[in-house]
Amino acid sequence: MNNKELQERKLKVFARGQGNTYPVFVKEAKNAELWDVEGNRFIDFGTGIAVCNTGHSHPKIIEAVKNQIEKFSHTCVMVNPYEVAVELGEKLTKLAPGDSEKKIIFVTTGAEAVENCVKIARAHTKRRAVIAFNGAFHGRTSLTMALTGKTAPYKVGFGPFPGEIYHVPFPADAYGATVEDSLRAIKNIFKSDVVAEDVAAIIVEPVQGEGGFYQTPVELLQALRKICDDNGIVLIFDEIQSGFGRTGKMFNSEYSGVEPDLMTMAKGIAGGYPLSAVVGKSEIMDAPIPGGLGGTYGGSPVGCAAGLAVLEIMEEEDLLNRSVIIGDLFNKRLTDLQNEFPKLISCVRNKGSMIALELMVDGDANNANTELTKAIIANAVEAGLILLSCGYNANVIRFLPPLTISDETANEGLDKFVKLFRSLASK
Repeated sequence: MNNKELQERKLKVFARGQGNTYPVFVKEAKNAELWDVEGNRFIDFGTGIAVCNTGHSHPKIIEAVKNQIEKFSHTCVMVNPYEVAVELGEKLTKLAPGDSEKKIIFVTTGAEAVENCVKIARAHTKRRAVIAFNGAFHGRTSLTMALTGKTAPYKVGFGPFPGEIYHVPFPADAYGATVEDSLRAIKNIFKSDVVAEDVAAIIVEPVQGEGGFYQTPVELLQALRKICDDNGIVLIFDEIQSGFGRTGKMFNSEYSGVEPDLMTMAKGIAGGYPLSAVVGKSEIMDAPIPGGLGGTYGGSPVGCAAGLAVLEIMEEEDLLNRSVIIGDLFNKRLTDLQNEFPKLISCVRNKGSMIALELMVDGDANNANTELTKAIIANAVEAGLILLSCGYNANVIRFLPPLTISDETANEGLDKFVKLFRSLASK
């Protein structure tokens, strides 16, 4: 069976809304490399959207999962719990930023973690409203779509959305907004839409993911912390894409020194196994009544076993430091490319191994080059690469290499990317 035949089979049974970027069907994956059913090799600069931070098929994760499956695969942590979940919960509550005493719940997806943050915040404050940011991505469920600050493709045709959700500008050049604009907009919401005493939570990504890999300014995070403290509002950090070493810290918010009240964890948490979590201050986490939180598969014993293996790998292989080294390597190579094409590349930015290349038209940073971005993604597989795009204006190539990638493989992939970019830039 080849890629074309498999794609035809997929299109017959999968709804078109769950499309795929590449008609490439994976047969095997190891560390930063994929092989498809036709034997073609690809260097993976997407890692399943920042999920396999520890690389594909890490031997330690395989061993942990096998050992757990031989014992049992499911009992439901809400019915008959198990030590592997308790141990992972103990470790993650200690790793979460800040000195406050913390508790955890396990769920299954990133969107589920975000929804539970809102539930917990509302139970704690007895309030209803939530403030989010333009360009944010928080998930594809009904509530998380409402929180997401970008319409296409996430919101098209799915309304009406839950009420009492308000958006403010995110301070980045792509949005034409500053920190002052963001804070002024929050004050305006308090005056014109909902009083602060009715706001349950403010949710923010310390680094915007789908929005374009824009770092949230420290001064904004500090200001949000003060606004929340002054008004009894719960501050939520969505670290789904930026967590587990992706930016060179276990969680990106560590760079700011600001402690959230609640935070989401997912993606890199379990090396590819479905698992997510909410970690937060104990008194807030305990607000919902028993049975108010949970889910059938939340805290899967297999996922928790993989999660413990991920933490061991990160420590043993010094992946936080490795993330910084990889980010520096990519930044240098991509900055060299920017110097070669100063009218097409407006910005190279990274925090650790969360790396972005932003494209413009003819030197105009306000004119997003969506066509070149689309062309690069469309032609990546022909170059032997797996690449992803993002951005509020759909003009950002994002690089999410495994933190276990070797310098040799990283440079090989970047050589392929530079060659691809040159070939398309000349058209």
